[in-house]
Amino acid sequence: MAINTQTAEELRLFINRIEALNNEKANIVADIQEVFTRAKSTGFDPKIMREIIKIRSKDKIDLEEEEYLINAYKKALGMEEDNA
Repeated sequence: MAINTQTAEELRLFINRIEALNNEKANIVADIQEVFTRAKSTGFDPKIMREIIKIRSKDKIDLEEEEYLINAYKKALGMEEDNA
């Protein structure tokens, strides 16, 4: 397959942009890890913080459904008393 000069340049620009975004992503991941490390050093639990972040990112209806199912499964396994 032959690639003309214009197409090759377009491909090069796409590849360069993706590489730049991957570098930015790596920097952001490092920054996030630094924040978790600082939070941990002040007594916060990063694992719990990650869970809170997941919860906050979910749609309210999806979250309610998930919580309902978790509670139903816990009751079925005897991990939680049925208060009904």
